[in-house]
Amino acid sequence: MTIKLKFSILFSMMILFVTSCTSGTGNTDKKDSNAADKKENIAVGLDIGKKAPELEYSSPDGNPIKLSGLRGKIVLIDFWAAWCPPCRMENPNIVNTYHKYKNQKFKNGDGFTVYSVSLDQNRAQWLDAIEKDGLEWENHVSDLKGWQSVPAAMYQVRSIPSSWLIDGNGIIIARNLRGENLGAALESLK
Repeated sequence: MTIKLKFSILFSMMILFVTSCTSGTGNTDKKDSNAADKKENIAVGLDIGKKAPELEYSSPDGNPIKLSGLRGKIVLIDFWAAWCPPCRMENPNIVNTYHKYKNQKFKNGDGFTVYSVSLDQNRAQWLDAIEKDGLEWENHVSDLKGWQSVPAAMYQVRSIPSSWLIDGNGIIIARNLRGENLGAALESLK
């Protein structure tokens, strides 16, 4: 496990510990209510411990898919493109990880999925890459604006592949996990 991954996991655990230690006033009913309120009041942002900004973009068939619609699962928000060789080289790892963990139980999530955000401009190439790379999950979105992509700007994506791992509450727990680091992070969340 890399030092960066260990630090990310440790930092996430510290945030969860601090949050759980400060919720409530001793009354059990109020404590549960305060904990739920605090989850709703977590600031939106791109840093670990923040709530991931909402995304809602069109799937290949034109239907909108909301990131928040995946709540309850551990989600990898993956920015990629068909024309990006490093993205295409990483896709087999994501596919294998998806198959291994899609039905797993985690401490803060039931199952694992991917929310793929494409920076493609050519719809046919995007769809061809999804098929060729075996990206079987249903959460593929794109505004087909390439580097002018609104979701990429929202997430301050400057290079691809870029990714955020969020828990079942939509809280960012890690960033830019590649290769075996993604699987190791998921293992640590069980």
